[in-house]
Amino acid sequence: MPQIPEKVHELTVGQVSARSGAAVSALHFYESKGLITSRRTSGNQRRYHRDTLRRVAFIRASQRVGIPLATIREALDSLPEERTPTREDWARLSGTWRSELDERIKQLSRLRDHLTDCIGCGCLSLETCVLSNPDDVFGERLTGSRLMAERRSSS
Repeated sequence: MPQIPEKVHELTVGQVSARSGAAVSALHFYESKGLITSRRTSGNQRRYHRDTLRRVAFIRASQRVGIPLATIREALDSLPEERTPTREDWARLSGTWRSELDERIKQLSRLRDHLTDCIGCGCLSLETCVLSNPDDVFGERLTGSRLMAERRSSS
């Protein structure tokens, strides 16, 4: 990994890519979504402040745990003066995301646990299937082929 001298305060997109492990296209995408910023040189080349490396690390760590980019942007926008996230920022923000992640884990575990039931029955019955009819939301209204007809006509 190429070292960047401490006196260098602005990085090229290639340098940010090499240091962060993010593809150049990902950096351009992050910039288009307002997650990172750059300035343009007189030759129209992007230059990123060194702090962009920490922002990219924050974005990538957040994505790895399943946080949507819109939520990440909101988190970055909540920082004073759009500064780079600190360890304390990560602790606070990840704490707010914890319940959302716990709920996703619960849903995925339930799906996993019922997947073999669905494959075992093979019919995907809308009356009893936990994948097509979670928590029996249709059970109160109607069952079977009438539900299939209703779903088709509303499409």
